[in-house]
Amino acid sequence: MPEKTNPSFVGMAPSGDVELGRVQLAPEVLEVIIGIATTEVKGVANTRGNFATGVAEKFGKVVHGKGVKTEWSEEGLTIDVYCVVDYGYSVPTVATEIQKQIRHAVFHMTSLETKEVNVHITGIQLEAATETV
Repeated sequence: MPEKTNPSFVGMAPSGDVELGRVQLAPEVLEVIIGIATTEVKGVANTRGNFATGVAEKFGKVVHGKGVKTEWSEEGLTIDVYCVVDYGYSVPTVATEIQKQIRHAVFHMTSLETKEVNVHITGIQLEAATETV
């Protein structure tokens, strides 16, 4: 079975005649940037994680990269985000704002252009019913 390697982002070469070295960005860091950018959008209730992230959150650990999948290819970076929208918000408006926010955050924090930002709405978060006495 071929070994799967996580590619790293290699930064732009410094200007001038002196090369200082390589800048590498771990994929987990990129997922955290994307996760935080997603949760900052008004109307996003949360991002979808898996069983392991659910258990970690039960013990108080905040997992910012949950619900984010990144894929590197020759054409560029493809990002998939799985999230839940609050009830009452326009799904297309929230999804478009998520795309804009992710592109902005990734570019300004890493100088990396994204090929695609795919937003997958996995549910609607209804307001919790309040009991009246």
